Amino acid sequence: MSLEKVVFAFFIVLALTLNFGFFIGELDNPAHHDAFELGAALVVSLIATVLKFGDRSQMGAVLLATSLVADLQLLLAGGLWIWAVHVAQVDTASVITSVVSLSGGALLANLISVVLLVAETIVIRR
Repeated sequence: MSLEKVVFAFFIVLALTLNFGFFIGELDNPAHHDAFELGAALVVSLIATVLKFGDRSQMGAVLLATSLVADLQLLLAGGLWIWAVHVAQVDTASVITSVVSLSGGALLANLISVVLLVAETIVIRR
C-alpha cells in the first residue's frame, strides 16, 4: 500500500464529504449552511488539487480538471458570500441560494473525481 495514494484518496474523499455536508439542507435556509464548512471544503479541495499536480496520465489530467472546476465553484461561492455579507451588506438569506447552487456544482465535480478514482483503482487491480 502506498502512503502517497492513501493521502491522495483521503483528500479527494474529504473534499467530497465536506462539500456534501455544506450542500445538504434546505436550499434557501442559511441556518442549514455553515460558512466555516464552506471554507473547510474550499481548503481541502485546494489541497486535493495540489496533490493532483504531477500526474501526467490522461486520468490525472481529467482528475485535475474536475478538481479545478470544484475549486473555481467553491471560490465563487465563498467570494459571493463574503461580498454579499461584508461588502454589499446584504442579508445572507438573499444570497444563500446562489452560494449553495455553486457548491452543488462543486459537489458534482467532486463526485465525478471520486468515481474516476474508484474506476481507476478497479482497473489497476485487474
